[in-house]
Amino acid sequence: MSFAQVEYGAKKKLTRRDIFLAKMETVVPWGRLASVVEPHYPKSGRRGRPPIGLDRMLSVTFWRWALVNARRF
Repeated sequence: MSFAQVEYGAKKKLTRRDIFLAKMETVVPWGRLASVVEPHYPKSGRRGRPPIGLDRMLSVTFWRWALVNARRF
C-alpha cells in the first residue's frame, strides 16, 4: 500500500470523479452490455498485441463519451 492510497482512503469529501463513477455504476447495466458486445470483441490467440479487457474498454468508451458531451453544454 502506498502513501497516496493511505492518504486518499482517509479523505471524507467525495471528488467529482468519485461521484461520476458511482453514478455510472448505477446507470449503465455493465453485465448486459458486456454480454452483447462480447461475441464481437476480439479474442486473444492471434499474433500481435493482446486485446484490452472488455470491461476496461467499455468503461473507457463511456468515459470518453461523457467528457465529449460535457464540453458541449
